[in-house]
Amino acid sequence: MATDTEAQPPIPPARLKADALGATGITFMVVAAAAPLTVLAGVAPLAISIGGVGAPAGYLIAGVVLAVFAVGFMAMTRHTRGAGAFYAYITLGLGRTPGAAAGLLAVVSYNMLQIGVYGLLGTQVAAAFTRFTGLTAPWWLFAGIGIALVSALGRRGIDVGAKVLGVLLVAETLILALLVLAVLLQGGSNGLSASSFSADALANPGMLGILGFCFAAFMGLESTALYRGEARRPDRTIPRATFAAVAFLAMFYCLTAWAVVQAFGDARVVAAATADPAGLFFAAMDTYVGGWGSDVMYVLVLTSVLASQLAFHNAINRYAFSLAGDGLLPGVLGRPNVKFLSPANASVAQSVLAAAVVAAFALAGADPYRQLLLLVNTPGVLGVLALQTLTSAAVLVYFLRRRTLPGTRTAMVFATLATALLAVVVWLIVAHLDLLTAAGSTTNAFLVVLVPAVLLAGAGWALYLKKRRPGTYALIGGVDVRRAEDASPLPATASEPGEGAAT
Repeated sequence: MATDTEAQPPIPPARLKADALGATGITFMVVAAAAPLTVLAGVAPLAISIGGVGAPAGYLIAGVVLAVFAVGFMAMTRHTRGAGAFYAYITLGLGRTPGAAAGLLAVVSYNMLQIGVYGLLGTQVAAAFTRFTGLTAPWWLFAGIGIALVSALGRRGIDVGAKVLGVLLVAETLILALLVLAVLLQGGSNGLSASSFSADALANPGMLGILGFCFAAFMGLESTALYRGEARRPDRTIPRATFAAVAFLAMFYCLTAWAVVQAFGDARVVAAATADPAGLFFAAMDTYVGGWGSDVMYVLVLTSVLASQLAFHNAINRYAFSLAGDGLLPGVLGRPNVKFLSPANASVAQSVLAAAVVAAFALAGADPYRQLLLLVNTPGVLGVLALQTLTSAAVLVYFLRRRTLPGTRTAMVFATLATALLAVVVWLIVAHLDLLTAAGSTTNAFLVVLVPAVLLAGAGWALYLKKRRPGTYALIGGVDVRRAEDASPLPATASEPGEGAAT
């Protein structure tokens, strides 16, 4: 007969499912989080109406800046095995207090990005429901269904989520590729033109205003590092997935937006996008592919939003899992599901928060697109860009202190460039925030202040832990980050026995 001790189930390890993802699966997760069909059909027309025919080039500019950022970001992967991405990298480069502030901002920013999009999801599904059935239903009903579905998939684990995202991403990519091919074969409205990339188009003052849209289209790019603990051969898989995602998104956004400009013609596209931004891509599909293509694209826009929600949900859960394991968030969030080895508790908590915010906006009678989506998402965009800027600065500081490491000069050059470029981008978005929110100056000021307020709150919490709970403070950044610190040769510092060059 088994004893009581033998009958007890083993304590689950505080880890997630290993070897669950390859480079392709991680790339799917990141590209799906960006929701290319939603970005193009829902946001690119607004970028065209503001920035003119040069809008397609804006996506290439954003892609180049983020590729520069990615060089330094990936250089850090050789020196940390932490799964905290921004949180782990900023801790390693700038210290535990800035790292804790960054970790809290990351959780808040990703939540804002994900929860705000439930307004778009609810609106689009409600419209599709009416279009195909003739019946009407409130947007919040479909938003609630979306929250439940995303939560269920998130609980089952990352490999299931990656498979779902892969199918959805392929479908939305194919329908947009069909539109691009049809426009190219038919020669557009007045023949094909390269004016979108001319100096005159790029000098349009509106191009400065749309940089926010262009960079927002890449949100979630840095989340490749979040899947390190679940990746196969992560030292190769993570960099490949990151650069593949940057290259694919930049070229795909640019090509598809350019094709739609050609579909209407340089002289007409801005007026068409201004008059009916939501219908621009569907009108092009009607003209060049047919009504059936519009119907398919309408459905796939919905799955694109769902794919984005699932990808962001997974990223949020892994941030919360990392921070809970380090004592910055309640420990219950750092306990994995015994069966699926997924961050199930973090998944439930995020879903409950999303449901509460959606319910609050619904009860207030708020517009799900102009208020829930735009007002909640905007601080998230600013927060992620601020974190990218801090991460580049952290990479620079890290390698300045370790100049004997291989690849230090390259990492420092790209980190310096990325820090400067991203700081300019943040400034431009803040200066033109009214284009993103369509809100008053008071509301915009509040949205901007949220980012530094969260950073200050995180830093304050870290300083409290340092004074009152030093053992917990010492955990900030993760065990793997501390090992990386120990293994890296610091200038003018005596090494402990066994320390040497970083691996």
